[in-house]
Amino acid sequence: MKNYLIDLFISIGCFMIFSSCQTAQTENPPNIILIMADDLGYETINANGGESYQTPEIDNLATEGVRFEHCYAQPLCTPSRVQIMTGIYNVRNYVRFGLLDTTQTTFGHLLKEAGYATCVVGKWQLGKDPLSPEKAGFDEHCLWQVTQGRVDSTGRDTRFSEPVLEVNGVVKTFEKDDFGPKVVSDFGLDFMEKSVSKEQPFFLYYPMILTHCPFSPTPDSDEWLKDDTTVMRYKGQAHYFEDMMAYTDKIIGNINRKLKELGIEENTIIIFTGDNGTDVPIASIMNGREVAGAKGKSTDGGTRVPLIVKWHNKAKTGSVCSDLVDFSDFLPTIGEVANVMVPASLDIDGHSFLPQIIGEKGNPRKWIYNWYSRSGKASKASVFARNQRFKLYDSGKLYDISNDYLETDPLRLEDLSAEEKEVYEMLNGVLQQYKTRRLEDIVIQN
Repeated sequence: MKNYLIDLFISIGCFMIFSSCQTAQTENPPNIILIMADDLGYETINANGGESYQTPEIDNLATEGVRFEHCYAQPLCTPSRVQIMTGIYNVRNYVRFGLLDTTQTTFGHLLKEAGYATCVVGKWQLGKDPLSPEKAGFDEHCLWQVTQGRVDSTGRDTRFSEPVLEVNGVVKTFEKDDFGPKVVSDFGLDFMEKSVSKEQPFFLYYPMILTHCPFSPTPDSDEWLKDDTTVMRYKGQAHYFEDMMAYTDKIIGNINRKLKELGIEENTIIIFTGDNGTDVPIASIMNGREVAGAKGKSTDGGTRVPLIVKWHNKAKTGSVCSDLVDFSDFLPTIGEVANVMVPASLDIDGHSFLPQIIGEKGNPRKWIYNWYSRSGKASKASVFARNQRFKLYDSGKLYDISNDYLETDPLRLEDLSAEEKEVYEMLNGVLQQYKTRRLEDIVIQN
């Protein structure tokens, strides 16, 4: 009896210790890394069927996580940045190119208020106020194009070799053999390490500098620093895009290895996407067909982007999800991952896709909405609603994207089947729902 009691007490003690450890793990907020490549369409990634470039590190994220087939961004950088950071469709809060209205609440604000260390590295282009990253909710930053323009006084692009970056509000010109994408990603790695040493959960938002033009050599190219003429013209030379893809993939690998080095891989979610379609000079092969870059256009080539999520022991390993996702969905998803309530007062448009990440059904979208105007003027806007197959513009034109990728032959509405008419009515209802939501009297806060 005595031995039985001893064994019982030991078992109870072990159970309590185990339960305590489990509770501590549960209460330990996950680190969050959101990586958004610049001008990188869906077709560029091997895991998506891309055949033109080698992307082993990004593919590894898909092997160890979940890959989404229907993620849609805005056709251009600033509109996408505003939407992904606020969870609100452009029709309601997009002001003009190169600006984020500082009255908007971002995912940086939400996570910072929840006790996360927050950092943004890469490309900003959201306002020339040197405090704009801080005003957007980020403790630290290492960014290209905050107060400084795209080129220097000689007309030289400043994002790649000899980069001009702003580090926590200080403008710094780096050495000629420094590479802007490496400088900012190294800053992000250091931020991760500091946060871990402080035992503070972190949110790293990384809107990448790559793969935007000018298409130029990288430090891994034979022509690095030998051919620097590419940064003197806007597009550079398109054949360097392959090298830039390889370096983008390399950076993803460095981040993944850093997580393992710091021992935080299991408690860190990595979300990888692109801000819009690939740039116009680039043509890539996907599943045996050529896909021309269509940045700036509302076709799939301009709006369909990769979305891959890795979360060790939580994301459904090696799975593929065909549910709809758009850029308004990232803020509520990140909020749910961090167990941070998104205030109802924000009235966001996004839906969390966390259930799909962890292998549950969730509440899949039936449609997405797109209002795109580079200038912010409603008269210039391209407006549509769509599901996986059909896209309806506010002009009344309906396309079957699965059979008309380039949108050259609108469907005759009188020839629609009963099922197609039902989809048409649903999408038209979405267009009508948002028709009166444009706020032309937005007060711009710089």
